[in-house]
Amino acid sequence: MKRHLLLLFPLLLLRAAAAAANSPAAPLPKWQTLSGEAPLVIARGGYSGLFPESSQYAYQFAMSTSLKSVVLFCDLQLTKDGASMCHSDLRLDNSTTIASAFPKGQKTYTVNGERIRGWFSVDFTADEIFNNVALIQSIFSRPSVFDGNLPPLAVEDVTGLRPSRFWLNVQYNSFFEKHSLDVTGYILDASRQISIDYVSSPEIGFLKGLNGKLRRGKTKLIFRFLDEDAVEPSANQTYSSLLKDLKMIKSFASGILVPKNYIWPVTKDQYLEPPTTLVADAHGLGLEVYAYNFANDAPASYNYSFDPTAEYLQFIDNSNFSVDGVLTDFPSTASEAVACLAHNNNDIPRKEGRPLIVTHNGASGVFAGCTDLAYQQAVKDGADVIDCSVQMSKDGVAFCLDSPDLMGKTTAIASFMSRATMVPEIQQNNGIFSFDLTWSEIQSLKPDLVSPLSQSGMARNPAAKNQGKFMTLADFLDFAKNSRVSGVLINIENAPYLASKKGLDIVNAVSGALTNASYDTRTNQQVLIQSDDTAVLSTFKKYPTYKRVLNIKETISDTPKPAVDEIKQYAEAVNIPRSSIVASTGFFLSSYTGVVKELHAANLSVYVSVLRNEFIMIAFDFFSDPLAEIATYVGGVGVDGIVTEFPATASAYFRSPCSDANAKLPYTILPTEPGSLLSLAPPEAAPPAEPPAPILEASDVVDPPLPPVADLSEKSAPPAATPPAPTEPSGQPGTSANAVICLLAVVLSIIYLNYH
Repeated sequence: MKRHLLLLFPLLLLRAAAAAANSPAAPLPKWQTLSGEAPLVIARGGYSGLFPESSQYAYQFAMSTSLKSVVLFCDLQLTKDGASMCHSDLRLDNSTTIASAFPKGQKTYTVNGERIRGWFSVDFTADEIFNNVALIQSIFSRPSVFDGNLPPLAVEDVTGLRPSRFWLNVQYNSFFEKHSLDVTGYILDASRQISIDYVSSPEIGFLKGLNGKLRRGKTKLIFRFLDEDAVEPSANQTYSSLLKDLKMIKSFASGILVPKNYIWPVTKDQYLEPPTTLVADAHGLGLEVYAYNFANDAPASYNYSFDPTAEYLQFIDNSNFSVDGVLTDFPSTASEAVACLAHNNNDIPRKEGRPLIVTHNGASGVFAGCTDLAYQQAVKDGADVIDCSVQMSKDGVAFCLDSPDLMGKTTAIASFMSRATMVPEIQQNNGIFSFDLTWSEIQSLKPDLVSPLSQSGMARNPAAKNQGKFMTLADFLDFAKNSRVSGVLINIENAPYLASKKGLDIVNAVSGALTNASYDTRTNQQVLIQSDDTAVLSTFKKYPTYKRVLNIKETISDTPKPAVDEIKQYAEAVNIPRSSIVASTGFFLSSYTGVVKELHAANLSVYVSVLRNEFIMIAFDFFSDPLAEIATYVGGVGVDGIVTEFPATASAYFRSPCSDANAKLPYTILPTEPGSLLSLAPPEAAPPAEPPAPILEASDVVDPPLPPVADLSEKSAPPAATPPAPTEPSGQPGTSANAVICLLAVVLSIIYLNYH
């Protein structure tokens, strides 16, 4: 049998293992597992969340990025000639290239009473599979650049990697028996040559047949429960009925492996129900309990706010019980939960000098942004600075909302669609704008919690969709004064338009509200004034205690010294998007830019925005893990603040001992190295390189002086024949287009297509 194993694995990927190898073990906390030791992290097919499942890269990456005690999990299959192979799906065509290698090899078999058509290992010899078939990713939302280059592995190949522990799962013993393949015989023979720590199966008869034949104390037998309504073939009972007879399970097994919803059920609306007593019942009988179906890119409940570590903690660090291990596609994230976050719920004071946790519209991942509930949640979740993007009502009331357009974040469409207008100075589509409604009219609306990823089916906390109340700026400041936050960020946009076209002085409204709340003299809370307009920031220079933040919304690749010098005249800090810090190709990181270093060299603070927990928003290099992304911006780049819609996640990271890169810990969360993951893919499989983002020029920074506030009390100016072109906000490269020419081009294109 030919082996295709690669002998070398890039050292740049050995992140956590290197940190662990040279560090003394920290004192272990007492766990509520059966043994009292930390729960196991079990890597299903290795790091199958990134690489094709059960590939060499998957197994090696799991070992290099996870706890040293990580368990490698192999789903055993047998070939026609009795050789072993690790592969979870009985059908090989879903996750290998076998269909193209053997186009006539498709068969139909009955498996557990169901007719299944596909390509099966029992129809091919080991040489045919190992010499002609490669693995591919079976889940479309995961990287495909590694497809077709990694061969399947035999059991001996996986144990040859020398894992701390090895788990063999036998899902289809009855199927292999029907094809005269002896799984029991294979395991007994293999156990004399390799170390098998766990053998699991959903078939009682198979486990009973192994019971007593393996070395006592060396290999644990684990009964695997399937869906509650599925039928176990040996006893011909549903798994839900078998769950009621754990004493019988104890007669031949050391533990049970169950779907996670057996322990924490979820409603049809994806909210957690109270936990079952399964873990306590099993532990009372001396049975270990392992849970499966964990994956960062498969959100389980809105209670977790798309933070996968929160889900692990629900199973290992609640006040009542802890499972004995979790089976996961993303073992590094489970390792974080075990080694960094568990037993760490103390209200730890903010470490001096650590980056700020700045909210984006409060905890807007949990409640509708800029509402009282969003701000209350942000404070509860550990935010350092809460923010208010100031908007103005028609009658001059300053209040907090992300945009002046009420259509996206409120229920305004139902009541005020007739007020919709086009304001090109603000946006290129119709809107219902706050400056066209009185404050009492705005108060009649309800907030609307809308996810930026709603088109992808990823809603946020639907139960709270319209909960909360809008807050005036004065109410916001009063709330902040009486909370434990260390500062407030006031964001000001559209000041020139409001002054010249609506007669509203947003700058004066903000400065007056801050003075009325005594923020101009307070020293215990920092005031950050943020704007994309340098003219706005100039007006606040007279307040020496305020820190001015230039908001550069567009992605930039470089900040030459002339541009930085211009920034320093107006601001002490800069807020930039994630893409201005780390360049990407597709969903892969490619390289760090020099933007943060250049801004830091000028003594400018740098905040990165906006961080969101949803895995769709997170590069593959961060493993669909928001903590890995935070660790990179903090430890790899050294930003001064994290702007996030989920402050609880950032707070959990900073409370963790793993946030200290200098701490000598057995495991830590290290920054990602851009380009390292993509370097493992064949060059021809990599996504096309994207052109570099624009360079920030000095001319992009400075804005014209603010216009005087128009007096609209007596008469209005006659409408201009041609509206002026919108002014580009500073902090971003200028772009302009003639709308009439663009529209004409579209019309001509339509005419051309109709006649050709």
